[in-house]
Amino acid sequence: MSIGVLIISMLLFFVLFFGIGFLLNMLLRMSWIMAVIFPIIAILIIDKVRFINYFTDSGNAFKDLGNRVMSLGSADILILISGFAGAIAAGITIKMLRKNGYQMF
Repeated sequence: MSIGVLIISMLLFFVLFFGIGFLLNMLLRMSWIMAVIFPIIAILIIDKVRFINYFTDSGNAFKDLGNRVMSLGSADILILISGFAGAIAAGITIKMLRKNGYQMF
């Protein structure tokens, strides 16, 4: 992956999760909802196992997830971290706006 593609991917994941987190925070009035949901979304992005297998065949599913997490490249990790940073930034932004008196919905 070239450095340009990496930077654009990081920016897109930051903006995507910031936007989704901001909207969820406004609608559900829970400032950190996207930061809590993000690990589940990251697992769904990383793994190739169906979600139901985590309940029916949890030993193999978690072993496969561990192998996939360990085999992630540094670019993939940076992209996922930037998405998590976007989710955190959305929570911080909503907290600051509510503290300053803005009422969303």
